[in-house]
Amino acid sequence: MQTELSRTLGVEHAVFGFTPFPAVAAAISRAGGFGVLGAVRYTAPDDLKRDLDWIDAHVGDRAYGLDVVMPAKKVEGVTEADVEAMIPEGHRQFVRETLARHGVPELAEGEASGWRITGWMEQVARTQLDVAFDHPIRLLANALGSPPADIVARAHDRGVLVAALAGSARHARKHQEAGIDIVVAQGYEAGGHTGEIATMVLTPEVVEAVDPLPVLAAGGIGSGQQVAAALTLGAQGVWLGSIWLTTTEADLHAPALTRKLLAAGSGDTVRSRALTGKPARQLRTEWTDAWDDPAGPGTLPMPLQGLLVAEAVSRIQKYEVEPLLGTPVGQIVGRMNSERSVQAVLDDLTRSFERAVDRVNRIAGRSGQS
Repeated sequence: MQTELSRTLGVEHAVFGFTPFPAVAAAISRAGGFGVLGAVRYTAPDDLKRDLDWIDAHVGDRAYGLDVVMPAKKVEGVTEADVEAMIPEGHRQFVRETLARHGVPELAEGEASGWRITGWMEQVARTQLDVAFDHPIRLLANALGSPPADIVARAHDRGVLVAALAGSARHARKHQEAGIDIVVAQGYEAGGHTGEIATMVLTPEVVEAVDPLPVLAAGGIGSGQQVAAALTLGAQGVWLGSIWLTTTEADLHAPALTRKLLAAGSGDTVRSRALTGKPARQLRTEWTDAWDDPAGPGTLPMPLQGLLVAEAVSRIQKYEVEPLLGTPVGQIVGRMNSERSVQAVLDDLTRSFERAVDRVNRIAGRSGQS
């Protein structure tokens, strides 16, 4: 599964794996893919440094990257406390009532929320990059559009390629104008923040819009047949996120959540604003249903919603309150029905990719050529 882009990065397979878990990122790179660590959960620079140091020690000379979330435009002088003050009391009361209705215990006295969405704030992302650029990352990806121009220049000065996610050809062209090196065409099926155009439609539109920039296809991809289809559509690789959540190297800290993922079908996700304020595909739960109910107060815009629900999400996860327990995940969850190692996932991708290519060759009357 090699392409011009994978050869440029010295990667055996054109499989780019996004994950919040350092052990998974390192395992993807060791298995011949390209691991990309998500930085949004790191609010303390020392924690990110610790995990990047660990990855450095466990990937050998294999390449890996970092994914951040930062806006293209800077807002001066706005602190987390300023943003917190904008949250209406009625929304706070709705959170309290929903948690109480499901019997969710409080956190222990003095225990801080383990999940904060402050990584969406630009000043936090910049501190993350101060740490990351001291490590041998080969790729910087931004999930919230093109990074600010000075960040793109800073990455290029260090020989780091810059990627940005796009949900439409229009977004992709803006990335190209901003000097981005790689566009990730993220389809409607994808987990997390995603647009309304399906991967099969979006990928060739983006490929044509930004030619000759390399494009990675994302959204609903979890088999070698789908990788082959993405390359046929003009992509130079695939960007996979959800498929790694049920690997043995992943650390969800919630056996109940793993069970829910393994049992879920492809129709058990929903695009909801419940988590961050922007539409994000996630497991459908009684939590998402409550926020999407027209009788409720409705969600707040980003980043208010993320700050509002941060402690609630931590409590739901800590106590594994199954009716409310969820996570961002794509429609590919229907294929995630067993726990496997990262190496086993890559092996399955490569084997099924070869079978798909052989099948196409037979259809085209070129049996034995691949």
